[in-house]
Amino acid sequence: MTQTYESVAGLSVHPALRAFVEQEVLPGARLEPAAFWSGLAEIIRDLAPRHHELLAIRDELQGKIDAWHLEHKGKPHDGTAYEQFLRDIGYLVPAPAADAYQVATKNVDAEIGTIAGPQLVVPLSNARYALNAANARWGSLYDALYGTDAIPATGGAEKSKAFNPARARLVIARVREFLDQVVPLAAGRHADAVGYIVEHGKLQVTLADGKKIGLRSPSQFAGFTGPRHEPRSVLLVNNGLHMELVLDREHQVGALDAAGISDVVIEAAISIIMDLEDAVSSVDAEDKIVVYRNWQRLMDGSLSSEFVRDGKTVTRKLVEDRVFTAPGGGTLVLHGRSTMLVRNVGHHMFTDAVLDAAGKPVPEAILDAAITVASAAQDIRGENAIRNSRTGSVYVVKPKMHGPDEVGLSDLLFKRIEELVGLPKYTMKIGVMDEERRTSVNLAACMSKVRDRTVFINTGFLDRTGDEIHTSMEAGPMMRKAEMASATWLKAYEANSVDVGIARNLPGRAQIGKGMWAAPDQMAGLLDKKIAHPLAGASTAWVPTPTAAVLHAMHYHLVDVAAVQDELRGREHASLTDLLTIPLATRSYSADEIKAELENNLQGLLGYVVRWVGQGVGVSTVPDLDDVRLMEDRATLRISSQHVANWLRHGVVGETEVRETMRRMAAVVDRQNAETEGYKPLAPGFDSPAFKAAEDLVFNGRTQSSGYTEHVLHIRRRETKALSA
Repeated sequence: MTQTYESVAGLSVHPALRAFVEQEVLPGARLEPAAFWSGLAEIIRDLAPRHHELLAIRDELQGKIDAWHLEHKGKPHDGTAYEQFLRDIGYLVPAPAADAYQVATKNVDAEIGTIAGPQLVVPLSNARYALNAANARWGSLYDALYGTDAIPATGGAEKSKAFNPARARLVIARVREFLDQVVPLAAGRHADAVGYIVEHGKLQVTLADGKKIGLRSPSQFAGFTGPRHEPRSVLLVNNGLHMELVLDREHQVGALDAAGISDVVIEAAISIIMDLEDAVSSVDAEDKIVVYRNWQRLMDGSLSSEFVRDGKTVTRKLVEDRVFTAPGGGTLVLHGRSTMLVRNVGHHMFTDAVLDAAGKPVPEAILDAAITVASAAQDIRGENAIRNSRTGSVYVVKPKMHGPDEVGLSDLLFKRIEELVGLPKYTMKIGVMDEERRTSVNLAACMSKVRDRTVFINTGFLDRTGDEIHTSMEAGPMMRKAEMASATWLKAYEANSVDVGIARNLPGRAQIGKGMWAAPDQMAGLLDKKIAHPLAGASTAWVPTPTAAVLHAMHYHLVDVAAVQDELRGREHASLTDLLTIPLATRSYSADEIKAELENNLQGLLGYVVRWVGQGVGVSTVPDLDDVRLMEDRATLRISSQHVANWLRHGVVGETEVRETMRRMAAVVDRQNAETEGYKPLAPGFDSPAFKAAEDLVFNGRTQSSGYTEHVLHIRRRETKALSA
């Protein structure tokens, strides 16, 4: 079907996109359509050639690296020579001197600059999910424990439809232990409390023996609601995070509690990434309008979503701020919603929603920046009743940048967008995704390009591993994915991000982030393992659900991240030699090991592709081979497809074996999705756009630029949409 366009300022613009921008975005931004489109056309004219130039450099460098590995094939790897080669070709650039610069970003909201806590990532294509996430600033700790495997379902404490008092008592006991750890009493235990009151501006806790005890640190009492002598709730604070003890003896939980505590509501997802990149399937103008509109309405506070629950229509919208009485009197207002960042697409993406003067698709990152920032203009000016940034900033996360020059392109783009929208310099802040190898090994140099904008760096194991495999594709067969977790390069990568972030002054003004906990049903595991992120000096880490955010928030109460970062300042930085260590297999794998790895890769790949291409779902819980649900986005697809492509390249597996395994795994995926409404099976035809996409990703993975999956997915998704039109 031929697309029609409207001509404006020398651009060809999809009519629906133009109508959306002019009718819904520009009025709030106080911009005239003619000025906006002419300004955008100038930015595209000036910066699009630089996009193409930098993408060509990516491919040129990859070609040189491939040639180097082929030249040295069969010889022991010489790390010193390899590092010098990377310097010679410009892949490695000189690191700025330790005193050359410090990040100096100003006007950063506390949730990003100074408070450590969980971060949600959510697809902007789904308004209900976006609202759930934006409202996940506060969550019930009792519900999170009661409803998950964080509390064992044994010995009479099983979960059931009916309320289980035995399970509730275990929750109460667990939370009392937590309170003793993070907001301890001057003497005694919270477990012995029978009442909480406010006297002379201080919290007094009555114990079972009649004694009244204050907090060990009285300043941890932050406020209350209701009468002082019989408060409805008590607000406490620790490490910058608040928790509210809700008091209600008539409640079914409060009735079990000697002090009448019916719930503990804690600050959870203090920040959130609203994603229009890896977590969405957005392939054309119509799809882009959906994600742009949801962002625009989040920014002006008007987004709502209706759905049916228990036969009743429920309307969800952004929650209000939370109001308390301060200890000494007066009103304390706490932000009710997560502070939102928006993730735009990478430099490598182009969209035909807008064509340039030559009729070519324009860099999608330029369009994303212009529309998402214009949509945020009235929030930046402070005109909304429900605000996102109280400092007048907008936070744009930039993924998949390769090295300092590409980060510099983002800085230039941001400068031009600020001028277009009429914003002060450095209003636009940047989150630098440290998920590409050339960015990791040059991280300090990358940050030097955005020293006045940086508010976020974040490691991403899956994308980073996918790029690691692709960059070193010709070096030899890679180790199994599970072995990557303890590989030399990965340990150095995770440490390097923290080391560089601390050395370049991020604490107190920017987040140092870590990656996703992928298993939303395994909250006991999250509580046990994810505390490693704050202990490593990360001020935030990604979680898949609001419930996971609540439980991960406990870790930021138990760990003072600022103190950890101070302790890490003097340690020796991660070794560049370790960071450049290629994760080659160190032994030959058995037939069973190869079969298991191949099945794992292809089942996960097919399980994700069939939803992305077939249903337009960009992120979802995809069952693995053991039917364990894992939260997956395109990063999973990249590592899986690149791993199979690498083993194909080096003869660990053959094409026939891969095709046979892919068909067997298609049957598994069909079974796992049998109850999904509208699902179209992969077998027995194996000829759907989704299955063809999986084949493309694997068999052409070696030649896909940077090993990215987007181009294949977009082609096949558009094919699917055309077939159903």
